[in-house]
Order: sequence, then C-alpha cells, then structure tokens
Amino acid sequence: MTLNYSQLKLIYPFASTQKITLYLPFLNKFALTYEVTTALRISAFLAQIGHESGQLQYCEEIADGSAYEGRQDLGNLFKGDGRRFKGRGLIQITGRANYTDISDDLKIDFVRHPEKLCEPEFAVKSAFWFWNRRKLNLIADQKDFKRITKLVNGGYNGYNERFELYEKALNVLK
Repeated sequence: MTLNYSQLKLIYPFASTQKITLYLPFLNKFALTYEVTTALRISAFLAQIGHESGQLQYCEEIADGSAYEGRQDLGNLFKGDGRRFKGRGLIQITGRANYTDISDDLKIDFVRHPEKLCEPEFAVKSAFWFWNRRKLNLIADQKDFKRITKLVNGGYNGYNERFELYEKALNVLK
C-alpha cells in the first residue's frame, strides 16, 4: 500500500504541504523496506509518528533534553548526554543507548552527529528502524494499539490523540 498526498493530508490536517511533500517519498520507501504495508500497520505507525512529530511539524524534541540527564535507562552516562541525545526523528529517538544502536544498525554515526536524525531521510528511516527493532508490526497486526503506545512512549502520554489519529488513518486507508 502506497500513501499519497491526499491521504496523508486527511490523516494529518495540520501538516503543511511542504512537510508532507518532504516526508512522503521516504514514508513510502521505508514502509516497503520495513514491511509496514497493511492498513493496520500503516495506521498504527502514522498515529505514533503523528503524535511524536506534531503531525510532521517537528523532527526534534522541543524541550532541551535536560530531563534525560543521568537517565541510565536511556544510556545517558556522561554529563551532557540528556541534551545531546534528546528526542530526534519523527518518532523521537532518545538517549545515548538508542543513538548507539541506530548508529550500529544503519552504519551512520548519529552519536557523533545527532543532528543528522533531523535530515528528512533519517528522520523517517529512524522511525521505521525503531518500529522494526521493537517488532511493532506484529503488535499492530493484533490491533493492540495501547501496547504499541507504551512501547513507543514508555507510557501513555498523548494516548487519546494517538488513538484519534489511528482511527482516522484506518478510516482513510480502508
């Protein structure tokens, strides 16, 4: 299933034409690569990145990242890691450990160059990488949207908005 501009605009009404046009080719490319190709999978994926990115407005967390300082669960072991490895990409990759893992898997040094996760291709690819690494396709197939939210967010922050986006996407893509 390939997404088109009109579908994405219906799902993300607050996304600008510029952002949709910028991200759409990468969304379609990496959806195939990571097998996010059914309505259930795409809808769950779009709902999560839609919330995390403010409907494609942001590829970097608005907060400065200081709240992540010293968070060993994120691999933030060194002074400044919280700010350096704050959320980036459309799904907000966060923490030294995740930046290290994605660097190893994609063979791109995001640890030395964390800002690269805001380049459109990597902003999208990182979201699919995260999705795939946590095997979220299988959970999407089971329609367990609440569990997906927990695995993406670590909790249920913005759950209602995520779920509204999910339902909207399912409706648009049926």
